[in-house]
Amino acid sequence: MTVVGPFGLSVRDQALEADVQTGLAAVEAGLLDATKSDVPFITEAAQHLVLAGGKRFRPLLVMLAAQFGDPYAPGVVPSAVVVELTHLATLYHDDVMDEADVRRGVDSANTRWGNSIAVLTGDFLFARASHTLADLGPEAVRIQSEAFERLVTGQILETAGPMDGRDPVDHYLDVLGGKTGSLVAVSCRFGAMMSGADESVVDILTQYGERLGVAFQLADDVLDIASDSHESGKTPGTDLREGIPTLPVLHLRAAAAAHGRPEDLELVALIDGDLGDDERHAEALRLLRAHPALEQARRDTVRYAEEARAMLAPLPDGYAKAALAEMCDAVVHRAG
Repeated sequence: MTVVGPFGLSVRDQALEADVQTGLAAVEAGLLDATKSDVPFITEAAQHLVLAGGKRFRPLLVMLAAQFGDPYAPGVVPSAVVVELTHLATLYHDDVMDEADVRRGVDSANTRWGNSIAVLTGDFLFARASHTLADLGPEAVRIQSEAFERLVTGQILETAGPMDGRDPVDHYLDVLGGKTGSLVAVSCRFGAMMSGADESVVDILTQYGERLGVAFQLADDVLDIASDSHESGKTPGTDLREGIPTLPVLHLRAAAAAHGRPEDLELVALIDGDLGDDERHAEALRLLRAHPALEQARRDTVRYAEEARAMLAPLPDGYAKAALAEMCDAVVHRAG
C-alpha cells in the first residue's frame, strides 16, 4: 500500500499510483509555467500560493476520474491545471474579503502586498486559466464558465444572506453547492470527459464531485472552529471573526431559537458582538468547540460524504473507484 498526496490517500495498485503521481507532477509543472510573467513581481505574487503547496485536491480528482478512460489523453493535465488555477484565484479574492492574515501557513497575499495586488493577482490567475482552457475546446469553456457562474453566485448569496422565510441552513448548503461543489464537480467531469469516458460515467462522477465538494467545505467549516493554525494552514476562527455564517454557527443559532437555553443565547450574543477583540474571539472559539453544534456539523459532513460514495455504486469495480471512495473517508477524517 502506498500513499498519494497530503490526504494520505491509499493506492493499492502500482500502475494507478504511477499514473496519479506522474499526472500530479505534470500539473505542478503546469501551474508554475502558467503563473510566470514577463514582470518578475507578477510572477512572485502569482506563484505565492502555488509555492506554498496545498492539497491539490481538485487535480487529484481529475487524475482519478481520468482512470475511467484514457488517463494519458492530452487534455487531462491541462484541465487539472485550469481547475487548480481557478481555485487559487478564488483564494486570493477570499482572503481579501475575509481580511485573512494567513493562507497555507504563509502570509496571505493581501497581508504581504495589500488588497489591490491580491485582487489583481487573482484576476491574473483567472486570465491564465482561461488561456489554457481555450485550447481544450468550446465544450470545456462552456462547462467551466457555467461552473464559475455558480461559484460567484454562491459567493454573492453567502454575502447577501437568506431571503426572508428561507431556512438559513438550507440556504447555506445551496451556497456551498455553488461556492465549492461546482468546481469540484468540474474537476471530476473534466477528468472523465478529457479521458474519453462514457457519458454515463462522466455524469456519475460529476454528481459524485458535487457532493464531495460540499462535504469538503463542511469539513473546512469544522476545521475553522476545531483546528489550530498548524493543522489548517490558516488562522483559526477566520470565518467566525468575519461573521461568515458557517454550519456550526448556524446550528447554534437554530438551537438557541428552538430551545432558548441561556448558555446558547449567551454564546450567540458573544458571536454577534465584537470578535475583533482577541479575548472575546478566543472565548467564542472555546465555547463553540465544546458545543453540540460542532458535532452536528461533523455529522452533516459525514452525510454528504456518504452520499458522494453512494453515487459511485454503478461504476465498475477497480482501484480507481476504491480510491474515489477513500476520498470520502479522507474528507470526513479532516473534520475529526
